[in-house]
Amino acid sequence: MKCPYCRQDNDRVIDSRASQDGFATRRRRECISCHRRYTTYEKIEEPAIKVIKKDGTRVPFERDKIKRGLEKACWKRPVSDEQLEAIVSAVENDVYELADAEVESEQLGGMVMQRLRKVDEVAYVRFASVYRQFQDVRDFVHELGPMLEESTGPNT
Repeated sequence: MKCPYCRQDNDRVIDSRASQDGFATRRRRECISCHRRYTTYEKIEEPAIKVIKKDGTRVPFERDKIKRGLEKACWKRPVSDEQLEAIVSAVENDVYELADAEVESEQLGGMVMQRLRKVDEVAYVRFASVYRQFQDVRDFVHELGPMLEESTGPNT
C-alpha cells in the first residue's frame, strides 16, 4: 500500500475492523516514512455476473433493476420495504450461489416470482404480467388458474 502523502510503499496497520455497512474491512494505517495516518477499505471482489436476456444479449446483473421491478409490482400493496429488500437479497444470494458467470433472465425472473408469490399474490400477478409479457386476459386467467385451485382446495 502506497502512502497517499509521500508515496512510499512502507506502512503498518494500526487498527482493523468491519466497516459500518459490513461489506468491507476498514484499516487504519501509518506510514513508516512520514508518520502520517490514513484509512483504507478492503472489499471482496464479487464475480461479474451477466444476465442472458431473451434476445440473447448479455447485460451486467443489477440488483437495483430487480428492486425497481418489485416496487412497481407492489405499488399500493401492503408490502414493506424490508420485505422487498429481503426478496432482492435472497435472489442476489441465489444468483451468486449458482457459481456461474451467467444466468438466464427467465431463471432470474422465476426466482423473483417464487418469493414474491409468498409475500403478495396480487403483486405476483402484476410482476408476472410484465415479466411474461401477458397479451390479453386469457394470459391472466392461465396464470391465476393454479393459484385459485390451491386456495379452494380439492374438496370444494
